[in-house]
Amino acid sequence: MSAPDSTEQALLVVIDPVARRVDGESVRIAKDVLCGGAVAKICLPEGPEDVERALARRGRRRPVVIGDDRALLHAVRVLHRRRELPEVPVSLVPIGALPAVSLARTLGVPLGSVAAARAVLDGTERRLDALVDDGDGVVLGGLWIPGTGGLDRAAPPFETNETIRPNGSDVAVPGPARGTADAVAEGDAGGAPGGGSGGLAEASRVAGLAETAGLGAGAEVTAELTAEAAAELTAEAASEVTGVTGPDRPWWSPAARTARSALTLLTGPAARHPSLPSCTRLRVEADGVLLADLDRPVARVAVSTVDGFAEVVIHTHAGERPLRTRARRVTVSGPGFRYRADNVAAGPFRTRTWTVVEGAWRLVLPRV
Repeated sequence: MSAPDSTEQALLVVIDPVARRVDGESVRIAKDVLCGGAVAKICLPEGPEDVERALARRGRRRPVVIGDDRALLHAVRVLHRRRELPEVPVSLVPIGALPAVSLARTLGVPLGSVAAARAVLDGTERRLDALVDDGDGVVLGGLWIPGTGGLDRAAPPFETNETIRPNGSDVAVPGPARGTADAVAEGDAGGAPGGGSGGLAEASRVAGLAETAGLGAGAEVTAELTAEAAAELTAEAASEVTGVTGPDRPWWSPAARTARSALTLLTGPAARHPSLPSCTRLRVEADGVLLADLDRPVARVAVSTVDGFAEVVIHTHAGERPLRTRARRVTVSGPGFRYRADNVAAGPFRTRTWTVVEGAWRLVLPRV
């Protein structure tokens, strides 16, 4: 660790717009402390492009982010894309309540605005490891699959850039349109436990199906639907789209598949037993060594950096003792799985590989 050079106390202070709305008083206090101890240029971005432009033109100024975890992650990803992350010390003044600043707490950043601002001025730089995925994304704290408690939280400060695209593509892709009951049960019930966005979307879709089938917009669609009602719903939905009735009616029409999938979601094990732990089928490899395969469902997979390695912890559905190992490279593959990285939801993906990068970035922390 090394202390920031006192001759280079020129700061670029990026104040996240969400932080300004959530706690303007703490933002003002942190800004006053920083401006009182260094030459600070204040940046008030309104979108991701403003942050990228400010970081590109910062010169020798040290970037300081005033905001929550997502604001920090956005700045780190910009510096990573510019291939400047290892050489630029980053500072953070957390603004917001838990869990919006849980990553900051994990990293050792003070959660008080005054203490955090003083650490920016008088703290020491510490090189930290990170996980870099095959889509050129950076994970600072850790990730877990499929996660407990759901994959949703408050909207990111910059929704355009903070949404993680599948496989590093430039176009945001919504949740997959599932054509089979198995995909719905595995992707939504297993991949987004705890009432995530997938479940809400399916609920809305089922309500629409009920109305299409003549049940009425206010009808209560529950897991008590009988097989006869399910068959009638899928049949009428298929007839509505194809115009074909009777035995010649195709079971594979889009509406029929959608209705079948929605009803399976409602009447499947996850719907009847909401307290069951999430479970998904994944293939997990660490440095080429197979740790879990698709024939053995897992309840949770966690990956974090420890002493230059990625520590992998696999929890099985049977409640056995978790499998722990360390590796430099971790690959997970499966049927459209989702995960949380630094408390940000990502996916769905069919495969994802993370590689440990030692000393990937520099964070200014309080002196010990």
